[in-house]
Amino acid sequence: MSDNVPFEIQEEIINRLPVKSLIRFRSVSKSWKSLIDSSNFITHYSSQQQHLLVYIRRYGSEAKYVSIVDDNTFPEQRVSVTLPPLVKMLESYRKIGSSHGLLCLYNDGKLVIWNPSIRKAVAVVVPNVVDAKMFNTKLGFGVCRETSEPKVVKIRSIKRFADLEIVTSIPWQVEVFTLSTGEWRSLNSNLPRNSIVFSSRIEAGGVCVDGVFYWLATDRSTVDETRAYNMIISFDMTSEEFGEVNLPDSFVYHGPMWDLYIYNLRESLVLVECSGEVDDPVYNVWMMVDGVPKSFTKLYTIHASDATIFCVHEFRNSGELVMEVDDEWDGLSLVVYEPNVRQTRNLGMSLWTNDVDKIYVHSCMETLLLLDQPSSTVFDKGKRYIESFKRSTKNKRLLKDTRKMKSLNIPHLQNLL
Repeated sequence: MSDNVPFEIQEEIINRLPVKSLIRFRSVSKSWKSLIDSSNFITHYSSQQQHLLVYIRRYGSEAKYVSIVDDNTFPEQRVSVTLPPLVKMLESYRKIGSSHGLLCLYNDGKLVIWNPSIRKAVAVVVPNVVDAKMFNTKLGFGVCRETSEPKVVKIRSIKRFADLEIVTSIPWQVEVFTLSTGEWRSLNSNLPRNSIVFSSRIEAGGVCVDGVFYWLATDRSTVDETRAYNMIISFDMTSEEFGEVNLPDSFVYHGPMWDLYIYNLRESLVLVECSGEVDDPVYNVWMMVDGVPKSFTKLYTIHASDATIFCVHEFRNSGELVMEVDDEWDGLSLVVYEPNVRQTRNLGMSLWTNDVDKIYVHSCMETLLLLDQPSSTVFDKGKRYIESFKRSTKNKRLLKDTRKMKSLNIPHLQNLL
């Protein structure tokens, strides 16, 4: 870029470039590197490029990620994703949430916050994870709207099947982790009433929408044998306050929420309801209007008459649904449902039913968050350290070289190996 162009104009141009270009341009000049690495640029950089990250783990094989550019070329532009060591270390995981281009993954007491755009991740050890029969631990993840600060909220509460008298006598225990401090701190005020319990389904999870995390929940104080007062609990990552979202009347006394799921569609909260028969499910899609609780409008209904819908995975930025279906011709596959024409389109990822262990699909935008964090940073009990993977990498390389030398079939080498 010409030195005659004022640096302020250069900054405006650089701010509109994709992440991949920004990472390369850090090597062009000291001034560009200083700009791109600055906390102000990282915080306010906002790319319009969306990706769908598809995770497939087959039995007996290493899990693979494929990133598909989510624009008008979809699904033609796709590449394999190189995982940072901290993500590889998780092996199996469940997604806690995604926010502002970051994914938060969890397994066995450890969270990993991952930015796929820059291949960088940090890990957070979660304290006091209790697996007792009566207690439940819920996690939420999001990025503060004002500061772009990644945060994690942890809630320890009573499980739904506990006696109501016990439920109402034991308050929630809430802790918040903030990346900039690297520490967990307790919240003791403005907590939801003790009678509220979360959905126990792992696959129900939660979702972050515009810096607010949402969970499906039930108020136990209004439960009888046939009805349950269902709702959505929210936690604002900016104000660090809890709130309640009223569901449409048809879902409030809906019984246990085995067939409700929540998603993020263009920073709006979306409900997906599964109805119909077990072998012939029908999905209804509802969206909360303008962030007003209880103001949900029905967008459309999905019924794949020529296939069985296994599950709904994610929304594209266009509003199309990514689903997992099974039909007698193609077997298990990922498809996109196009609501305007009421048709499905195969993504070209046909799978064998008995071969696949896990499939996840994550929607994420490009971001520079975590660029200022050292690679493989781990936060544990208020301390920060760098996880070393050099030994394991060296051992793998040595094993590979040994196998290669053995394949040469040279007698004196065989004796040495």
